[in-house]
Amino acid sequence: MKLVQFDFPYGGPWGEEMASAHSGLAKVIGGTPGLLWKIWIENREKGEAGGIYLFADEKSAAEYVKEHTARLEGFGLKNIRAKVFDVNEGLNRITRATFCEKGARAGA
Repeated sequence: MKLVQFDFPYGGPWGEEMASAHSGLAKVIGGTPGLLWKIWIENREKGEAGGIYLFADEKSAAEYVKEHTARLEGFGLKNIRAKVFDVNEGLNRITRATFCEKGARAGA
């Protein structure tokens, strides 16, 4: 598994307004091959937003970083940071992290 972290400067909307404004995008992202789940993140005080994603494999994660960076740039966002990490499943089990099985879809 691979974890991807995106963050970037963001001017809003926030909270429920963000959820309403980006629900269509969430549906598109939800159909991404290899995506197990995404957590949407926001920090209104610092003017930042982004996401934490768990992918089943390295290829899916790498393709998504390329695709989503282009999408965000298309929205006019700048200073986009994307980081890819390996997931240490053994330690995560100890600290109660929950993972979807490979190939499983959240909400399916």
